[in-house]
Amino acid sequence: MIQAGIIGGDLGYRLLRRLGRATVAGGGYCSGEGYRGVSKLEALFGKDIWNDIREQTVLDFGCGTGEMAIEMAQHGAEHVVGLDIRQKVLDMAARDAEAAGVSALCSFTTRVDEPVDVAFSVDGFEHYDDPAEVLDLLGRLIRPGGKLFIAFGPPWLHPYGGHLFSIFPWAHLLFTERALLRWRSDFKTDGATHFGEVEGGLNQMSICRFRRLVDASPFDVESIELVPIRRLAPFHNQLTSEFLTSIVRCTLAVPA
Repeated sequence: MIQAGIIGGDLGYRLLRRLGRATVAGGGYCSGEGYRGVSKLEALFGKDIWNDIREQTVLDFGCGTGEMAIEMAQHGAEHVVGLDIRQKVLDMAARDAEAAGVSALCSFTTRVDEPVDVAFSVDGFEHYDDPAEVLDLLGRLIRPGGKLFIAFGPPWLHPYGGHLFSIFPWAHLLFTERALLRWRSDFKTDGATHFGEVEGGLNQMSICRFRRLVDASPFDVESIELVPIRRLAPFHNQLTSEFLTSIVRCTLAVPA
């Protein structure tokens, strides 16, 4: 894990209280606004992604309220399984699938045992408590010859990789974890004392760590693409990619 911070104690806390007012008021980098009005799956994986799911059994791992699962059903998937640990969002997904007329093609559950042809993990690998275990599980669930599509971001060393804690670029690296969690406790009541304990969890996923996890997984790597921060694309290279990558996009295959 990457250790956070050089500014801590009362000084760090007081600075965060002053500088983090916009965050407390509801601001934040990772709001999802960039996908409003567009297909998130197409934006992340390209318009040809529908060819990979047509007439396939698909798993949306960490489906949330089911927007992508419903879209997959509407684009020709034979069946879509939405998996999440939160029953509340699964109930919302089921209602939305019924309203969209695809409830017969979707199921939403907290547990999956049956194999699938294709799986997706979107905006998950920076949050999973044990991402290596997730890869092992998906390797067992996907049939031989099947594929896993992953997209996540921002990674931890991105200017706003701390999500809520990135009150300005790289603030999550400048302040100590203890100071950041103390500041967060002023407006969140879950009692979290570590990044991994906050809602959704933050596992400090760097690109280097993700590559190591994938190399140790049961999958063959078809591609890993590092999508740069748009405005900083001219400066994105092998040396700067940890800091200037916005999204990590990856296609893995289960050996046939």
